[in-house]
Amino acid sequence: MTKAMPKIGSRKTVCIGLRRNARFSLRKSARRITKGVIHVQASFKNTIITVTDPQGRVVFWSSAGNCGFKSSRKASPYAGQRTTVDAIRTVGLQ
Repeated sequence: MTKAMPKIGSRKTVCIGLRRNARFSLRKSARRITKGVIHVQASFKNTIITVTDPQGRVVFWSSAGNCGFKSSRKASPYAGQRTTVDAIRTVGLQ
């Protein structure tokens, strides 16, 4: 007869451990930086904005779909502008 293998990290133990003992956030808060580089990746379907610090580490990213634009409006210049403004405000750049 074979011995049953116990489940490692079963759903029951994970939920109890995370919910009861520790507080956690679903999304990390963005770091405040004074200087940064904004990378714009524009395609025919979507616009993605990435804010990095001068060393190249990603601080914050946002997309037009994340800001509420749908379908072909995600690729419009206005969607790119609003996404960039959202990213800049979140990070604290001027």
